[in-house]
Amino acid sequence: MWARIPYSAHVYLHLKDPVSAQTESTHSTNYSHRSDPGSHHNPTPMEPPSTPGQMEMDQTVENVETALYQLYFDPDMAQKDIAQKWLTQAQASAQGWQWCWALLGSDKIPEVQFFGASTLHIKICRHWSDLPTEQHETLRMQLLSQILQFSAGPKMVRTRLCVALASMALNLIPHVWSQPVVDIVRAFQPQKQDSEGGCSAEVSRDPQSHCLALLELLTVIPEEFLSSRLAPARRSQLREALTSEWATVCPMLRQLLQSQDSSSLVKEKVLHCLSSWVGLDVSLGESQELVQDCFSTLSNPQLFDSAVETIVTVISQPDCQRYIDALLSLMPLVLGLYDQLKTAAQGGDMETSHGICRIAVALGETHSRVLLEQLDHWQEYLALVNMILFCSGIPGHYPVSETTSSLTLTFWYTLQDDIMSFEEEKQAVYLQVYRPVYFQLVDVLLQKSHYPSEEEYASWSSDDKEQFRIYRVDISDTLMYVYEILGSELLSKLYDGLGRQLMDPQQSGVWQDTEALLFGFQSIAETIDVNYSDVIPGLIGLLPRINISNLMLADTVMYTIGSLAEWLADHPVMLSSVLPMVLQGLEKEELSVSSVSTLKRICRECRHNLSPCAQDILTVSQTVLLKNLHKSSQCMWLMQALGFLLSALPAEEILSGLHSLITPHIQQLDALAHQEPNASNKQSIMHILGMLSNLFSTLDISTHSEVSEGAASLRLSPSQRPPNPVVVVLQQVFPLIQTILGKWLCDSEVVEAVCGVFDKSVRTLLYDFGPMVPQLCEMLGQMYGAFPQASALNLARQMVHIFAGEEHHLSDIKGLTKVLTSATLALFQQGLRDHPDIVESFMYLHAQILKRKPGLYHSDQLDVEALFHCGIQAIKFPETATVKAACLFYTEFLNRCKDMPLLAADLQKDGKLLTETVIHAIAGGSPRGATEPFSDVLLNLNRHCPALLPRWLNESLQAAGFPAAQVSAEQKQSFIQQLLREQTNKRRMKETVMEFSQLCRGLQGSGYSKY
Repeated sequence: MWARIPYSAHVYLHLKDPVSAQTESTHSTNYSHRSDPGSHHNPTPMEPPSTPGQMEMDQTVENVETALYQLYFDPDMAQKDIAQKWLTQAQASAQGWQWCWALLGSDKIPEVQFFGASTLHIKICRHWSDLPTEQHETLRMQLLSQILQFSAGPKMVRTRLCVALASMALNLIPHVWSQPVVDIVRAFQPQKQDSEGGCSAEVSRDPQSHCLALLELLTVIPEEFLSSRLAPARRSQLREALTSEWATVCPMLRQLLQSQDSSSLVKEKVLHCLSSWVGLDVSLGESQELVQDCFSTLSNPQLFDSAVETIVTVISQPDCQRYIDALLSLMPLVLGLYDQLKTAAQGGDMETSHGICRIAVALGETHSRVLLEQLDHWQEYLALVNMILFCSGIPGHYPVSETTSSLTLTFWYTLQDDIMSFEEEKQAVYLQVYRPVYFQLVDVLLQKSHYPSEEEYASWSSDDKEQFRIYRVDISDTLMYVYEILGSELLSKLYDGLGRQLMDPQQSGVWQDTEALLFGFQSIAETIDVNYSDVIPGLIGLLPRINISNLMLADTVMYTIGSLAEWLADHPVMLSSVLPMVLQGLEKEELSVSSVSTLKRICRECRHNLSPCAQDILTVSQTVLLKNLHKSSQCMWLMQALGFLLSALPAEEILSGLHSLITPHIQQLDALAHQEPNASNKQSIMHILGMLSNLFSTLDISTHSEVSEGAASLRLSPSQRPPNPVVVVLQQVFPLIQTILGKWLCDSEVVEAVCGVFDKSVRTLLYDFGPMVPQLCEMLGQMYGAFPQASALNLARQMVHIFAGEEHHLSDIKGLTKVLTSATLALFQQGLRDHPDIVESFMYLHAQILKRKPGLYHSDQLDVEALFHCGIQAIKFPETATVKAACLFYTEFLNRCKDMPLLAADLQKDGKLLTETVIHAIAGGSPRGATEPFSDVLLNLNRHCPALLPRWLNESLQAAGFPAAQVSAEQKQSFIQQLLREQTNKRRMKETVMEFSQLCRGLQGSGYSKY
């Protein structure tokens, strides 16, 4: 009856979620059926206080119960919240030590009892120091007594009491309570009726319940230890003390597991208990017989899952390798499961085959190297490897009819990695033994990568299809590792198989077989250099023979061709064999991703050899773009591909090809620009602008110049060079872009898309973009002045980066900088809290100015003091990216102070403010993820202001409670001294800052301190 709300009070009181509390309470809206009549003084479901004010009452047992009933059963969420807060405070109070015992009374409902047990656990965990030492023994005896009384249930109460006693043991080990396990086991021993202690009679009445309670208590002790936050020295001390008690636990567990009188429930608890203690790194040598006994429980269907979990947990401990003999003793037991594995696989018993496979893989993978080194037992390990090979090829399609084979894939990597790590002589011996296994593995993996029939595949859910896709990626990775063992022979094996499929009429020619072989080729060619393979020409010759009417086969053909793009660049004569297939695929919407990505790879790698077929590529691409066959992302990839293609055409053909390609889209953009803004138009405009951005991002004629005309043309001045085709096009469409901005200026996404066109062009063309600088600077200034947006600042930063050093562009850059800075400073006056992106971009812009052209700061047009204070405000933003940008600005600012008196004067004036702001941010004013960049600011302050920084630090940190109340004056002085010692070592400065940050945030020594 109580299983419906397990651990409910624990959830309420620790998560503090009143919504969850209301949801939970719906399971038990009527109290009357939950306890025997007359068992409690409350005759009704609840007696909550009538007003919130009445929650401010004494912490008596009755009041606590009243609050609990209100928490569980009151439908009013406000009342639940009040009760929850009051109960949380009650748990933290000193009175909690007293009233918690009353809540454990047998006349209470389980939820009330559970709250009492939870309170005990919380008091022991968090308020242990409040309990006088002389009461420790009494508490221990009371807890043991209560656990015995609740041994028959409710389980949630018994478990919480066990956890409380485990927490107490951790507080007292080893000096006060040297052998808690021994004492606990003794306390649970059956005794005569007239022996001391009121609990012994209970023991004799229900031995199984008490046995289960004892096992649960022994299970939670290691779990509580592993989940507790402890100092390293204390953790080591406790681990040693607990491990020494394994000698008491292990024989008892073995006795219970072997006993015919033990029920399946008891044996299951034994298995869980062993798993728990294994987490303490107990010796396999001491546990060997117990682990062997666990294998016998695999024949019991009720215990199979628990036995598998336990055996895998034990075997997976790396420390087992210290006990070679014990490890080897497990090998026959694992191999003895082979027949059971085969039977399960043939009968479609997925659970059994899955579990046995987990055991075999755990042994073979975790201890691969040490088992390889046992030369006297090589046949046993080879048998284990073949057992895992069987698991890899288990019948059925993953993940629909089997889920076992995926467990084995990492094993094959581990085995090959260990074999290849041996010295050459040993390696040769192992290869002789295991190469045949890896050849078999290739056949197995290719078979497992087979698609099902089209009808069956269509019936799969989208989740199954995605899991199968990931599974094939894992197989692809495994084949790459297999190549390390088999080398070029693997490619020859795949080629021979494909040749038989396509050339021999006797072969069935099932498309899945062909697809799997191509998939194998692609898997290797994606990551391994196959340029020197002698089978690739034959493969290229076979590809046109493949009928790509099946879409899944066609997809793999496309990806295989793409994986060979670098090889084709070195063997351009073979392009004519495969390019028609790619263009054919490009015209099929279903092959959009594979065909477009393959064409992009070919155009990137083989661009200088594509002139003879360039017109065909352009024609087909234009057709599919105008037909809207592909999704937006594929259109972007296709434009990148065409940018690569156009880059390598003769100079006189580039502009004509460019015009031919984009004219239909520019015409469409012109029509859209003159329509009233709406959502549909917006998407179309952004799509076309995105295509232009992607085209210009790869259309780089500098590579063409290097190939066709030599590097001499690059030495010409910008005025002597012929106009860049991209610049010609941009100048032609510039009025159209201005028209678009006129209607869409307030839409940040459209503005970002416009800026993206120019940003990609600037990055690609570099100085060749020069003719566009004057009009773009003017447009950016007007655009930002009317409606400030981060994308305009980002584009301006690129302009500064490239053109600030060009004398003939300096006036344009200076004017743009002035307009952007003035507009942003005005925004800071109004408040930019809701626009952290603008602040971030502004900081990065001025960091770039200081780095590339600090002379702009000599101008009267830039208010240096105002910029300095903008940085101060930016540091206080909660967004990590904004804080990092501000830190970069100050880093560059400080680096320039030595050479620029204007900056130095401002630093002397406001340096203390900067220091205080940085210290406050480190102490918790900024996100922890942004702490590191402040070390660069402090390092540069120390480097450039060695005389002033000590005074600023001392004046800032002398204030009581600054930057954090928990930091003492001595700790502040230590921080100052460590900081002032570092002027060059960034790593030490970072460590000093991080340690002080953790100290201020109260995280020093906690588990969070590393993150």
